[in-house]
Amino acid sequence: MTQIESAIQDIFDQPLGNGEQRRIVFWMDKEQVFSEEVGRLSLQNVIVHTLTDRNQFQTKYMLEEADPSSCYLIYTDQELSVEDNWLADTVLYSKTFYADRVSLVLNNLQIDPVLRGTVKKYEKFFENKDRYRKFQAFDMENYTEQTIELAMMSALCNIKLPDFEAVLRTVLMDTLVDENNKYMEAMTKFFDVEVFWQHVEGQYGYERETKTLKTLFLHLAVTAFSHAADTAHLISVESFVAKNNRANCLVFIDHWMHHRSDSPVFDDYAEMAEQEIGLSSILQSIPIDQFKQAEVFPYIDRAILIYITNGLMENFEDYEEYTKLIKLRRSKHFYHQYASLYEALYYAVKMHEFRKETSRGIQQGSAIEVYRAYEEEYYKMDTYYRKFYVAFDEESNHELLKKLRESVEHLYTGWFIGELGARWTQAVSSEMTSDWSLPGVQAQQNFYSSVVSPHIRNGERAFVIISDAMRYEVGVELAKRLNTETMGTCSIDSMLSVVPSVTKLGMAALLPHRGLDMDEQGNVLVNGVSSAGIDNRKKIIEGTVSHSIAVKHPDITAMNKAGRRDMLKGKKLVYIYHDAIDAVGDNASTEQSTFQAADQAVNQLYELVKMLRDDVSGTNIYITSDHGFLYQRDALPESDKIEKASVETIEVKRRYMLSKESAEIPGQLAIDLSSVMKNEQQLTAYLPNGIIRNRIQGAGANFVHGGASLQEVVVPLLSFKNIRAGQKGARSIVKVDIKLTSTMRRITNSIFTLDFFQTEKVGDKTNARTVIVYMADEAGSVLSNEETIIGDRTFENPADRTFKLRFVLKSISYDRDKTYYLIMKDRETGVETERIAFSINLGIVSDFDF
Repeated sequence: MTQIESAIQDIFDQPLGNGEQRRIVFWMDKEQVFSEEVGRLSLQNVIVHTLTDRNQFQTKYMLEEADPSSCYLIYTDQELSVEDNWLADTVLYSKTFYADRVSLVLNNLQIDPVLRGTVKKYEKFFENKDRYRKFQAFDMENYTEQTIELAMMSALCNIKLPDFEAVLRTVLMDTLVDENNKYMEAMTKFFDVEVFWQHVEGQYGYERETKTLKTLFLHLAVTAFSHAADTAHLISVESFVAKNNRANCLVFIDHWMHHRSDSPVFDDYAEMAEQEIGLSSILQSIPIDQFKQAEVFPYIDRAILIYITNGLMENFEDYEEYTKLIKLRRSKHFYHQYASLYEALYYAVKMHEFRKETSRGIQQGSAIEVYRAYEEEYYKMDTYYRKFYVAFDEESNHELLKKLRESVEHLYTGWFIGELGARWTQAVSSEMTSDWSLPGVQAQQNFYSSVVSPHIRNGERAFVIISDAMRYEVGVELAKRLNTETMGTCSIDSMLSVVPSVTKLGMAALLPHRGLDMDEQGNVLVNGVSSAGIDNRKKIIEGTVSHSIAVKHPDITAMNKAGRRDMLKGKKLVYIYHDAIDAVGDNASTEQSTFQAADQAVNQLYELVKMLRDDVSGTNIYITSDHGFLYQRDALPESDKIEKASVETIEVKRRYMLSKESAEIPGQLAIDLSSVMKNEQQLTAYLPNGIIRNRIQGAGANFVHGGASLQEVVVPLLSFKNIRAGQKGARSIVKVDIKLTSTMRRITNSIFTLDFFQTEKVGDKTNARTVIVYMADEAGSVLSNEETIIGDRTFENPADRTFKLRFVLKSISYDRDKTYYLIMKDRETGVETERIAFSINLGIVSDFDF
């Protein structure tokens, strides 16, 4: 009664229409359900009167003559639509109220009474307060049978706005087993599940005599895939391809794939679906160019991975095509599942490509020529090999990677390091055994005097970061990152390390010193004192520059900003010792993680430079290494190991021997150390040719250093100069722009393509940008599939920085007079970068792209 009273009062409280002086409401209650309660109604400014079969004329007189101005509620069980009714004309200009549940729903929701039959059909739905509240919350203005049914399905699926796409996704997300699906059960109980299927058929072309959720998903997925493949190749699954509204199926699947929280369920279903339809067999007959853009099923990525791997195995040299394919797949939905495989494959392709470009082999030349060739080009092979194994270790049991690994090892250990080592050894043997130096190349032992000392003499502050075993190619990666992601400038050069290329000698060579030498036990002396350990190094540094300090990387990073500032306050020279690569590689139990340690080193050193720049205003920062390293994954064959020579030695390691004897030893370079240090002991370093190791008992032969290979003795020297905003030469870090270049702003087909352009190449201070692109209406509703552009191209030629994307519009009615928008959003920030107005005039909706 409270609800009824409120509903009646609302009717009387509504503003009067034109010409109305008062409001009369006839409450029809044929079953006299409320005859006893009507007298207890409490309505403001309303007279309640009961009409019977004996007082019609009296009521007529009361309303028309006795009291023509008061508002009346006339309660009656009479049939007032008959012609001989005294009040027929009064009823016509008054309002009618029904107190049954359907009438209350119509009244409360202000649904036109002509839809009474629709509401009556679903009366059971409205019996529940929670369902009623959800329906009411949609606050719809215009009711039709279709909008009521859509709102009911949306309420049953707990969706915030009436939207059949969301309804369908919610239903499918629960389970594809019909009898276990709670939403289908709710529709069966409180709705009409056949209406649901009618909507599915009307919007997605799903026409089957026996309808199930599983076959519906197959229908949606296969139809979406059919946009990427000629239907002639889909005969075995043609029953799952929609004849109508194919575009809606693609857009539905696309939206589900790109939904942040719902996509994992889709991924599981897609894997099930591809097995059900035998996708692997289907793809065998489809040219890869047809389905390379498709992303509905995960097996598409597996097929592409297999295609490229087989191409490499069969020596098809389509390396540019393979690289483009891999980069294309990065923007596709299932890429993340196969990212490690793609990454490993990419670097395997780059290694094969390098081999092709070096078709004449690694050429013999002078020592400086071979050195410069490594510094400028050959080092890339070390990077490719390292990056391959970082990715490989993520998926090391995958059969595809096992096949790739064989070819990678054949290229790297079977060709590259052997041939490069032979060319370099030959050059060193003829030019550098008596004088370990190269014209125009910085000697490691001159680092302090030529690089650091000028800053100290000029009263400037200098920071030196020494990363143990960071070889040249790792330094190149770090320099690129510092140049790209910080406002400072970072140049990279190289130094020729001392030999043996070991920590104790390399670290000593980088210290300020007047004299560098070894004693009879092989201990390294700087200015006549031991340089072993950070405490001794600290004393040596302080002996040269009073306001100086030496500190380990973990100690400085463990401090807070205030602690770092306090520790480094007033210090003119700061040496920071970092050990990520050597700590892992030089341990037989962890050496297999050497390449992961190199990645970690790059990250840690990048953060350290930022920390010095931001926390203590570090400006002149140098990053270098004591030595590089050799590492190969496979166990070394016995042929790569040699027995110890018959000379008396003071120290023997896998990659060097130190001896006072001077002799010619087969397979060994004999380097006179007098050009490296004072050499009062008259020591000779015997270094195995190429990548050969001395035969020593125990594990740990894969990661080595101490020898003279280019990987060991070419050490990086990074010079980072911090530039603050506003200073001369300062350049802000910006992302490239992605712009629409198509001039067409009128869409006439539901499938259409647009061209985009990356405005500048990615380089120093110009970073990549990834954008999401789609069509939307003025309210922001997404009307098309979403496409992704990864703008990370480094090409100078603008033509190589273009993108062509295909879009598919939902099959709905479009108003040619309305404005629609192409939306571009930065994926990292979610910020809208472009909103471009379009008109859509499809005429007859077409599923074909012209």
